[in-house]
Amino acid sequence: MAGGTTARRGTPFSDRSGPAARKGTGAPKPPKPPKAPKAPKAPKSAPGAGPQGSGARLRRGPVLASLAAAVVLAAGGTWVLYGSSWLRVEKVAATGMDVLTSEQVLGAAAVPVGAPLVSVDTEEIEGRVRGRLPRIDSVDVVRAWPHGIGLKVTERKPVLLIKKDANFVEVDASGVRFDTVPKAPAGVPVLELNAGRSPSARRFDEERLLHEAVLVAGALPEPIAKETVQVKVGSYDSVALELTGGRSVTWGSGEQSDAKGRALNALLKAAPKAAHFDVSVPTAPAASGS
Repeated sequence: MAGGTTARRGTPFSDRSGPAARKGTGAPKPPKPPKAPKAPKAPKSAPGAGPQGSGARLRRGPVLASLAAAVVLAAGGTWVLYGSSWLRVEKVAATGMDVLTSEQVLGAAAVPVGAPLVSVDTEEIEGRVRGRLPRIDSVDVVRAWPHGIGLKVTERKPVLLIKKDANFVEVDASGVRFDTVPKAPAGVPVLELNAGRSPSARRFDEERLLHEAVLVAGALPEPIAKETVQVKVGSYDSVALELTGGRSVTWGSGEQSDAKGRALNALLKAAPKAAHFDVSVPTAPAASGS
């Protein structure tokens, strides 16, 4: 019994642990390659959502509000400056005059009273004042908010007078003849031109000699200018001064006039009783007479 049992159950040895043993004796199938993961689907956007939706509208809202406010402010500012009666010209004042009157300057300026202050053309006013009043060397026109215009004037100063009939032509340090007056201003010398017989008359005409005289008069220190009665010009290099008290000065040409002015000032202090001074060579000035 035991031996028969053994003969009936005995079979050739085989490995039944793998898949082939469980499913049969055929060859095992190759494993399937893994499937690639599917890309996740984008969520559907609700109407008005996303970059172009409610978020964008929320961002645009403050921007549009700011632009609207800026437009309103600009329009309001323009109205205040141009349309309202708050910032208009009500008062015009002029300062800095010595000879001219305030009425003369304001009349020449012709500032449009009642006009919007911001619309006033200050450069046009400056040009108008200088064109109508040659005595004025410069004028600075400024807005004085909220209702005023101010004119700061600088007048030309005469350094020399040219006798013309019964009047006197005033000449400034730049050689500009800016006014004719019936009476000579105090402390301004008169030009005496005697160059008709000078050998250099053909080369140096009257205008050139006037230029030399202006150089000399403009270089005089103020205390000396007030004591100078005449500037005498005989030729280009023959300029002389006549001072109060009968004193005279040999000046020479108009060259080195600043140095000659300083030398003359020193001589007058060193020799106050001298009758004649020579500064034609400013490094070697001389005084003589008493």
